[in-house]
Parts: sequence; structure tokens; C-alpha cells
Amino acid sequence: MLRTKEVLLSLSAVFLFSSIPLAQSNDVHIRPSPHVDVHARSDTDLFSVKSREPGGSSQALRVAVDLVLVPVTVTNSHNQAVTNLDVRSFAIYENDERQEIRHFYIEDSPISVGLVVDISRSMRSKMEMVKAAVREFFNNANPDDDYFAVTFASRPKLLANPTQSIGTLESKLAQVNADGNTALLDAISMGISKLQNARYGRRALLIISDGGDNNSRFRLNDIKKLVQESDVMVYAIGIVDEFNLPLFKSLDDRVRKHCLEEITDASGGRTIMVNNLARVPDAAATISRDMRNQYVLGYKPSNRAHDGSWRRIKVRVASIATEPPLQAFYKRGYLSSHP
Repeated sequence: MLRTKEVLLSLSAVFLFSSIPLAQSNDVHIRPSPHVDVHARSDTDLFSVKSREPGGSSQALRVAVDLVLVPVTVTNSHNQAVTNLDVRSFAIYENDERQEIRHFYIEDSPISVGLVVDISRSMRSKMEMVKAAVREFFNNANPDDDYFAVTFASRPKLLANPTQSIGTLESKLAQVNADGNTALLDAISMGISKLQNARYGRRALLIISDGGDNNSRFRLNDIKKLVQESDVMVYAIGIVDEFNLPLFKSLDDRVRKHCLEEITDASGGRTIMVNNLARVPDAAATISRDMRNQYVLGYKPSNRAHDGSWRRIKVRVASIATEPPLQAFYKRGYLSSHP
């Protein structure tokens, strides 16, 4: 203005969160499985673990799609992550056909995170809360995570590299003055591109913006496709202008919300819209916790064809009778490998 060790080593898999972009090859790429503590049941392939990936990067493997791993974040009606579910709470479907969940665990390994921060003219009155939100995001982060930051107004600019400390990043952000037009989509493209060479297999992008765009070369459909084919889960905090006139506020806010949600939904992440600046830091803390509280559901597709087709995924979470329905966030599909 979004295990046993022998079992994992023997199965070919596509990880819908940590895969290399499918558009670059007919093969699917995955990261090697993280080191885990395993407590497997003898009568089933199901298991429940906390995974821990050590520091440093791991090389990608090139494999066929025989096992699909779907990271899922579950929230309640208060936007809080729900972390006490077991496999019986979930059902998963591919192209409307229910699949057997063969693997189940909780993912909490380090993440490479890119921050994409709007510093355009429309953000002038919001920058202090944006800076507070970044601090709160880091306060709830895993100390082993690494970060970089991209700011954008008329064009995106790299503000801080992962080699720089969080303190340096915050210091640079404190010196920023909001001005210029808004190139949101170009900034998202830059953030996703930079994450392709990130340290960790788990990768996420957090956008903090009012959701407008008036200066990008990319279009919304371009970015949606890029996100769908990437290994990045995209989240967004959409800041609604409290001072817009009611007649214009409804339509304008809906357009901005739609833009952000189209992008985050395509990745399996989510958008939190905030209409009170004082709540922006809380939204950042919520997303930071979401990133490290994910269930992973694994299944072997009943359709074994390697035909390069798009496979739709649907996850259902059983609700508690006395509570409002739970909401699941996950990537809505994947491309099967070619023969």
C-alpha cells in the first residue's frame, strides 16, 4: 500500500513439506528422515515420535512416490495449536478415496524461516507493532532455527542473511522507514527462492503485511503455482486498517484477505487477519508455535500409478463432542511421479 529406522530407510517417500520443487524434475525429491526416538507397536506400522533433526544440512534423495507424508497443523476455535491428538483422530483421503494411515508422528525439528515484512507507505502507522511482532515471533521460536528477512515496498530487498544474529536482524528492522508502493508478490517469490538453499529440510515463510499489492511483476496465480510446487509452508499475518471508512473497508479488506489466503492455503499454511494493532504480536507468537507443532500422517496411495497426475488430499479431524470443530491446515495435494 502456510519409525522404525529400518522402515524409513526402506520406503520411498514424498514429504509434502520438505520436498524440492516438483516442477524442476520428473522425480520427487525428499530430505533424509530426521533422527528420531522410536516407540513402535509390534502389531502395526503406526508409531508416534518426537523428531529431532541435528544441525547442518542433509542431501536430498531422488525417489519414486510410494509413501506420502502429510504435515498437518490442528487448531481450536481460539486459534491455538492442538497437540494432544492421536492417530484415531485423523482420516485422510486421496482423490476422495480414504487411505490407511500407516505412519503417525509429531514433527518438532528445526526450521529455516524467511520473514517477509511490508514496509510500504500504507504500513507507516503499523511499523512499531510489526517490530514487536517480530520480537514475539523469535521469543516463541526454536533456538536452533535459522532466519533471514526480506523487506519490501516498491521492490523486495534482502534485509538480513541467516549468518547474521537475531539481534542484528531486529536492529536493522528498527532502522527501517515505511514508504513507497507495494510489491508483495515479488517479495514472496524472492523469499521462496532463497529458501531453496536453506539449511534445514523444514522450511517456512512468514508474511507480515496489510495484503495489498500495486507494484509486482508477478501475478497471484504465478505465486500460487510457485507455492504449490515448492517445499515451503507459507503463513501470513494480515493487518486490517482500523481507520478505513466502513463503505470501503469491507471490500478492500476482503480482497487483501483473499490474496493472502490463496497463497497460504496453497502451501498448507494459514493466514491470521488482525483488525487491532495491539494483537499483531500475539498473532506472530501463535504462528511461531504453529510451525513447530505439526502432526505427520503417512500413507501408501491406493492408486499406485506413476502418471504425473495431481492428487487431491483431504484431512478430516474428529471433533470433541463438547467443543467447537477443530480446523486442520495442510497441503491440499501433490504431483505423482512420472513413470
